[in-house]
Amino acid sequence: MTKVDRHNVIRELVAQMAISNQDELRRKLVRRGFDVTQATVSRDIHELRLYKGPNGYALPNGNGVALAEDEEDDDSPTVEDILSTFGLKVKQAMNQLVIITTHGGAQPVAASIDSEDWDEVLGTIAGDDTILIICEDERRATGLRAQIEEMIG
Repeated sequence: MTKVDRHNVIRELVAQMAISNQDELRRKLVRRGFDVTQATVSRDIHELRLYKGPNGYALPNGNGVALAEDEEDDDSPTVEDILSTFGLKVKQAMNQLVIITTHGGAQPVAASIDSEDWDEVLGTIAGDDTILIICEDERRATGLRAQIEEMIG
């Protein structure tokens, strides 16, 4: 089975039922015949731009319609949409930023930041409601903090 097949099954599962964590999704994929690790499921969640809401993982366009591999999803939420929805505040400690999000909001926010491929960001680490962003230096962190504060609103 291919990655496209796996992504289509993930879309189907998320559209049909509440899936609250990566391990639950991994177990459902294994039952469907996919030999996947947690790391693969994590990458799939990022690539599909799934976000974790109050009822578990959800598709960014809100439905279970599978997209062709080369089709663009124009309805995907932007990083601004994600930050304004889940972001609460951002704090700076030298070259590091900490974003506080709503409960369960850290993963979609970190995934959207990672997908932006911003030069200032060396990496992100996300928990449930907190994200650590490591920047190259304090100056870049300050600029990024201002940008994120504006997006949070």
